[in-house]
Parts: sequence; structure tokens; C-alpha cells
Amino acid sequence: MLNILIFFVFLLQIRTMLSNNSVLRRLRYAFDIKDSDVVKIFDLAGVKVDEERVIAWLKKEEDSGFEFIEDRYLAAFLNGFIILKRGKKEGVEPVNEEKLNNNIVFRKIKIALKLKVEDIIDIFKAVDFKVSKHEITAIFRNPKQNQYRECQNQFLRTFLQGITKVNKNLQP
Repeated sequence: MLNILIFFVFLLQIRTMLSNNSVLRRLRYAFDIKDSDVVKIFDLAGVKVDEERVIAWLKKEEDSGFEFIEDRYLAAFLNGFIILKRGKKEGVEPVNEEKLNNNIVFRKIKIALKLKVEDIIDIFKAVDFKVSKHEITAIFRNPKQNQYRECQNQFLRTFLQGITKVNKNLQP
């Protein structure tokens, strides 16, 4: 019985973050990024991957050949995405974190797209999701602060849906 309980706790810990593969797929779709360009984005962050591996990461979990993307690779992609969108900082090499959570993923996307709180609110409005300035700023606070709020899967998923909707509406 104890083993079953430990197993369920383990499963809950795995699912505390939106799947890395899902984040990669959603960003790729939102910005119409080709597989070859995904490889280039990784390269911007100093990580070499081949197109075959990218294709395996982009597959659905139930598809054959699917591979889970580790945190350090998603961190590299997000850091490369920041460099792609904002340019490389002089003398500063991005650090590809070994461990990610939804708050870090959300923050990196915010940085890459140069979003202000008001922009984020507008993105949520695009998918009919009401959110306050305080809710958003709480996600970007230091985890040691009382006002810190953990970014839930549905919140990040909705944000990514909003980005897709806003970005697709801007394209001809």
C-alpha cells in the first residue's frame, strides 16, 4: 500500500508542470517555427541538437518515436528564443537551467516577447480569460516572498493559447 502511495506522489510531482514537449509544440505553432529553425534556436543558446531529435520532441506522447524533452533542453530552447527575439547580450552567456517550473517558463517567454503586465492581460483577454495585474506580478516574484504564486498548468496553457491567437491574428 505504501508503494502505491509513493507511486502516486511521484506521478503528481511529474505533472506539476505543463509538459516541456507541450510548451515546445505550442511555441513552435504560435510562431510558425520550422523544425530546422528550432535547431538554430537551440544553437543560439549553445546547445547542439539535430532535426531528428527535434521531430521526436514535437511528437505527441502516444506517437511512436516520441521523446520527452528534459528541462535543460527546454531551458536552452527558451534562452535561444530570447536571443532570437531580443538579440544576444554582450559578454553574457545564457545559463540553461537544469530544473524548470511553470514560473520560469512563463518568465522566459515574457522576456523573449518583451511583454509588460498590460500586454499579458491583453493576451489573456484574447482567449476570454480574466486576470488581474496582481495575479500576474505574483507569478514573477521571488518564491521566498509571501505574495509569490505558483503558475498552474492551466494558467500557462491559457497564456500559450492567447499568444497563439494574438500572433496568428497578426499574420496575413
